[in-house]
Amino acid sequence: MSHRFVIEAVMLAIYGELTAPSAAVEYIVPYPTIMELYEFQSSPEPLMGDLSDDQYVKNKIAELTAYLEEPLNRKKLERALSIPWSKSPSVLLGPSVTLTIVHALDNEQYGEFLDPIETVIVLTAQREGIPVLTDQPEMISRIIEAEIPVQVYDIQDFHFALEEPVG
Repeated sequence: MSHRFVIEAVMLAIYGELTAPSAAVEYIVPYPTIMELYEFQSSPEPLMGDLSDDQYVKNKIAELTAYLEEPLNRKKLERALSIPWSKSPSVLLGPSVTLTIVHALDNEQYGEFLDPIETVIVLTAQREGIPVLTDQPEMISRIIEAEIPVQVYDIQDFHFALEEPVG
């Protein structure tokens, strides 16, 4: 059995260690965060403060989107888009890493606390009953402040999260 986390697609591009974990991991990725990859890739605004880091991350985003656009992977993603909250078949990202796309929809339930991407992440975590993995301390604070019933890990605690029992 693998550890499962809800995560934004861009985190998989930024944090390479997420694709080479010490244990089996399944990442559940809300589809709106996949669409965000294309926005980040084409945006003239930097994602990172350092120009070389920014170019590196944009290259990793391009690699991830190209991989997801390969015919078999694209077909898997398209299957998830037929019905709200349906899930794609798993896409293999590495020897012990799978990616499942969820056609998550923002219902504005947490609109006063969270932005639309954060909302679909939280709603997906609630529906799946699994923790969120993020690098955004502000999002973690808002989840705690709003008393949203989801477990959340900072990416810096990823190795600790893998030590937690599965299931």
